[in-house]
Amino acid sequence: MNQDELMRNLSRLGLPMLQPSETVDVNATVAEVVKSEDTRLWELFPTLLANASEDYRFAPEDVYGLLPDEKSKEDLHKLYLLCASLYSFYHLSYPWWEELKKRLPAEEKSLVKTWRQHLAGNRTIAWKDREFDPQRLKRSFELYVEQNAEKSRRRKEKHEEFSLSYAFSQLFTPKQTELFRRKLEGLPMTKTEQEYYSRSVKKKVVALANAELHDMARKLLEQ
Repeated sequence: MNQDELMRNLSRLGLPMLQPSETVDVNATVAEVVKSEDTRLWELFPTLLANASEDYRFAPEDVYGLLPDEKSKEDLHKLYLLCASLYSFYHLSYPWWEELKKRLPAEEKSLVKTWRQHLAGNRTIAWKDREFDPQRLKRSFELYVEQNAEKSRRRKEKHEEFSLSYAFSQLFTPKQTELFRRKLEGLPMTKTEQEYYSRSVKKKVVALANAELHDMARKLLEQ
């Protein structure tokens, strides 16, 4: 996988500065980031991993198997610990981490806590000759969380929009729905439309506004 392919795959996995696209090989992309030994990409690793964790195909052990030597596998393990410290800072966790944590020796659990304290105090995190900027680590992850929240909000709004449209379709014809919305928004109607609204739409509106009827309908749905 060359650098261009790697960057495209990272964008598809939803890194904050890039646009998501079609499905990718999640485990292979994570492995390529590890092999790159690029500190800039490694600082984005917690964000990448959080996004990858949402894909059912992500498997930490499979990523290990895609790495060529012990050095890169050790790098991946340290990156997992780095991710854990950041997630812990934000009081988050993922199933893969909970499983990995059970097998960690005491000194590595202690290292995660130490790095979490470094993040809290904006102190540089380092191993060997590598240094990570705590503010960049947090900034990229916070942007990911914000984008995720916005995506969830839009998804909820779309669901509510579809739900409302379905409810309208069960009670009103398309023409009645149009007149309902126009009346609600205070838009002008012709005399014929006003008469049709009063004759056919208003009666349903009055029934819908009845609190007792509304409660009865709720109780029926809960049975």
